[in-house]
Parts: sequence; structure tokens; C-alpha cells
Amino acid sequence: MTAASAPDEEFPPGAGEPAAGEPGDGQAGARAADGAAGHGGSGDGAEPGSTEPGSTEGDGESARREAGDEPGRDVIDLLEPADGLPPVITTAEDLAAAVARLAAGSGPVAVDAERASGYRYGQRAYLVQLRRAGAGTVLIDPIACPDLSGLSAAIGDVEAVLHAASQDLPCLAEIGYQPRRLFDTELAGRLLGYPRVALGTMLEEVLGFRLAKEHSAADWSVRPLPAEMLKYAALDVEVLAELRDALAEQLREQGKSEWARQEFAAIAAAPPPAPRADPWRRTSGIHKVRTRRALAVVRELWQTRDEIARDADQSPRRVLSDQAIVDAARAEAAKPPPAGRPQLERISGFHARYARKYAERWVTAVLHARQLDDAELPEVAGAAAMPGPPPAHRWAERDPAAAARLAAARESVGALASAHQMPVENLLSPDALRRLAWEPPVPATAETITAALSASGARPWQAELTAGPLARAFAAAALGTSEDSS
Repeated sequence: MTAASAPDEEFPPGAGEPAAGEPGDGQAGARAADGAAGHGGSGDGAEPGSTEPGSTEGDGESARREAGDEPGRDVIDLLEPADGLPPVITTAEDLAAAVARLAAGSGPVAVDAERASGYRYGQRAYLVQLRRAGAGTVLIDPIACPDLSGLSAAIGDVEAVLHAASQDLPCLAEIGYQPRRLFDTELAGRLLGYPRVALGTMLEEVLGFRLAKEHSAADWSVRPLPAEMLKYAALDVEVLAELRDALAEQLREQGKSEWARQEFAAIAAAPPPAPRADPWRRTSGIHKVRTRRALAVVRELWQTRDEIARDADQSPRRVLSDQAIVDAARAEAAKPPPAGRPQLERISGFHARYARKYAERWVTAVLHARQLDDAELPEVAGAAAMPGPPPAHRWAERDPAAAARLAAARESVGALASAHQMPVENLLSPDALRRLAWEPPVPATAETITAALSASGARPWQAELTAGPLARAFAAAALGTSEDSS
């Protein structure tokens, strides 16, 4: 049985739909009626639950259809949570009660987390949102309630619906919530071939709902959180289960349910990401720094900035910009080499409030970089010391046969991805493809390539689809190289 023809019971239809009248039943009618009429709440004079003529309370499909029939309106604005804005949970007692409600609910649980990465150090969660049929929406303050292990014990086996799960899972794991079953709506969108997979875009295209965007880059570390921000956060999970059901049906229709199941299982089982080697090399603009001594300045300033940011719980770029670091490093590369006290005050990036506060720390970092022995200086080509193949643009001169294999492999995988209507990187990771082309198994058959891909982390469906075509591509590349050299 091929992956494409595997049974599709993994994602039962309607899994996100509660019984009528239950809390959290996705009462699109209340939202849609308000959105279609331009209201920001239930201020239209009707009582909650009203069945007056024209009321669409509880009738989501009717409301969506009516709103869509309005001239010039193709989508419905989500303006208010259907069940009202729930209070933020800040005590152990309220958390236990919420966990009990969620455990007693039915179907998958929609999950989201808000971070403050542009404002605070690290990627910790500052708000956790959950919604499940029969339980409604739950908003948890993880600063006041930093241990969600009880949530994990209660519903860890319940399918969690997240959008771009790999972004939120690390910060959720830090506070004890680790779902063991996932449905990633962003990844599902990629597998289905949607050209844009942001949550707002997917909700608009698949369900006809539009989310507000004004708080997407807000500082979620502020306390108390304003009601408008909380409303935005609650709406992020309002119809996530409904989106999941629609995408699950499309996966079934395209024969991709098993592919998605394998992808979601891999995300759920993935270990925490390993710390990056030389994270300072990701400084924006570092490609302009061309000497080892100047790179040492980047490294020293980056590490100093990181220490300050960690201690102050501030985003590193709010402490000192990448541009300031690069400008300081380039100044050190001048000829003749600068001597005496570094003139950092001549660089505009060091005039910002936080930068001025730590002026002496920056000077000390630059002076330390000047004093390093040559053996202590970083290499210009940092990737040279890393395992794996060299950058692809160097292959033609270093190994023409490998370059030919890579070109043939990229063409083959690109054609497969196009045929299956998905991005190339979701069919097979570029890193796995490069490593395979640089050092293929001998002989390069479908069986040996399948084994090599599996060892590199490719899922069974990916290896099954690509191994045969890659074996043929490698053979054709070898033939072409042989003819060129004869």
C-alpha cells in the first residue's frame, strides 16, 4: 500500500465540532452577525440567545452565507469571541478548574501561545490560549501559572491543533505542556499546496473568516494585558478546530492524510532544538565583515549584548542593533588598524538609550577582540568547520560530478513537488537532498537511497516518493558526466 492510498481514518471528519449548544461550540453566528453588521459585540439590542426575526445566533452557516451575500463583502470579520471574553487564569485553583473543563470536553483542543520575542529575552510564553468543544476558551497567564504539567497529564493524549506548531511547542514544553498528538494547520496548508499559509490567510481562504492583525507583534509581556489584546488572542483559537476539520477533509480528498499523519508525528516526537553553533554568525549584515579580526569584534560585541539582554530580560536587538555591531567591526578593519580607545560614539547605533547605558561594556568588548592572538580569531568561512557538504555554489569546481547529481536531483524533486502540488522543501528537505547528492550511497539504487534518506530524518512517505526518481536522476547525471569527460 502506498502512502497516498493509505486509509484516511487518522483525521475523522467533524472531530472539532461539539454538540449543539455546548460551550465552545464555535457559534459562528454570533461572530458572523456582528461582523456582517459592523458591530464589535452584542450591542445591537438583542439579548444573548435571542431568536428574534433576523437573529443568526447559533446558526453559523446561515450567518456566513448572509454575510457573504452582501455586496462587496467576501469574508466575515471575527470581532468578538462567541462565548464572550473569558477571564485570564492566574491562580492554581482556577487553573485546576480549567484543566478539568478541558479534560471533560470532546474532540481536539485548539492551542496557541503568545510570546514577546521582539521585546523580551528568549522565547518564553506570556499567554496560552486553548479551546475545546464543551469547555470553551481558556486563557492562561503562564507567568502567574508557570507549571502546566497538570494540563499535559490531563489532555496530553488529546490531539492538539496548532498553527506552525514548531514555533509554539518549545515555549509550551518549557512550562510543562507537551501534547503527544498534533494537527498543524500551517503544515497541512503546505501539503495541500496553498501558496500562502499564514493563519489569517488560511482562515480567510478556507473558512471565509478574517482575523484582526494589529496585535500580532505586540508586547505580550505587559501586565495587565489590555482587553483588546486578550480578545485578539482568544479569536486566534476560536475557529482553529473548524479550520482543522476543513483541511483534514482536503487531505483526504488529495490522498495525503497519511503524509500529514507522519509529518505531525515527527513534529510531536522531535527533541528540543540543539543550540546553534556560533550563533553570533547570524548577525544581520555579517557578510560585509571580511577579516578575522573584525569578525572577532562581531563575536565579542554579540556575546556582550547577549549577556546584557539576558540579565535585563530585553530583546538583544533592543539593547544594541545588529547594524551597530557590524559598523563597529568594519571600523576595526580599517587600515592602518585603529589604536587607542574605540570611537564607538561616532557610530549612530551606539546612541540609542540602551546602547549608551552600556558604553563602557562595548568598549571593553572591542579592546578584547583587538588583544586576541591569531589562533583565537574566528575563521572567515565559519561553515568550513561544520560537518556536511560545502555551499552548493562551490560544488562545480570542487566536485563536478556531485554538482551534476545535485542539479539532476533538484530538477527531479522539483517536478515531483509540482505534480503533488506542494513546496519542494516539504517533499524533501534541501539539506537532506544536498547531503545525498554530495555523498550518495554506492550503488545508488532506490533501496539504498531510501535507507540514506531515512537515516537523514526523511519520513517514509517522502522516501517512498523520491527514492526511485532520485536513483534515476543520479544515473542520468553520471552518464552525462561520463560523456562530457570522454
